[in-house]
Amino acid sequence: MMTQWPSPAKLNLFLYITGQRADGYHLLQTLFQFVDYGDTISIEPRHDGQIRLLTPVEGVAHEDNLIVRAARLLMNAAAATERLPAGSGADISIEKRLPMGGGLGGGSSNAATILVALNHLWGCGLTPDELAALGLTLGADVPVFVRGHAAFAEGVGEVLTPVNPPEKWYLVAHPGVSIPTPVIFKDPLLPRDTPVRSIETLLKCEFSNDCEVIARKRFREVDAVLSWLLEYAPSRLTGTGSCVFAEFDTESAARQVLEQAPEWLHGFVARGMNTSPLQQAILAQTEFR
Repeated sequence: MMTQWPSPAKLNLFLYITGQRADGYHLLQTLFQFVDYGDTISIEPRHDGQIRLLTPVEGVAHEDNLIVRAARLLMNAAAATERLPAGSGADISIEKRLPMGGGLGGGSSNAATILVALNHLWGCGLTPDELAALGLTLGADVPVFVRGHAAFAEGVGEVLTPVNPPEKWYLVAHPGVSIPTPVIFKDPLLPRDTPVRSIETLLKCEFSNDCEVIARKRFREVDAVLSWLLEYAPSRLTGTGSCVFAEFDTESAARQVLEQAPEWLHGFVARGMNTSPLQQAILAQTEFR
């Protein structure tokens, strides 16, 4: 039976770089919130042990695709603890809406959706902690998508504290460029000494993103979109970019600004969600059972 699963975008409502480890990884403090917009992953369980991705990405080998890697990771972890039913496999396809290199967490979200959905469909019984630990080996942002609740993240992004920031409306704009994360983190002018503060303090401060100054300097398209949006509402970069977002109190206010956008600005309006659409879907599936 084919099932469909949400793979939502995230926004970094703020992002501060507080240091850098000896291995090169940056220490940060950031606030993750989900939105009700993202990719959709369709899964049909198989009973012959095969994992097939029916919507391959051009230039990416099947076994290198993050979706396939996540499925294999779960399969191996469940098999190692004798929790994988014999013959477990899946046909997987994805309807892609989130741009690559946009700072919306599309790849991490895809991996998390695969871990959560296949754990449910195969009946493996891995706990959220176990799934999050697996997800961390695929990417620093995967655990927050696995756990499915807005979170304050520290360390390299793996230390998560659930929080409940206001669920605002956002106009999310894509400047038409992709920003590889290393381009931002390797820039010598990236701020790396923002003071460490408590979440209570940070929630009272005006939100900002330490990566924004580098993204605006190196990508004129990002600078152009932010300059336009800032005329209408508080706006900033998400993650290491390239997408930017403006926040509003109502959906109508966000849509009114989007309708006025110049032709070169492409975006969508979405609602902030502290419980992710994926978490809501798995709770509904569990209750249905």
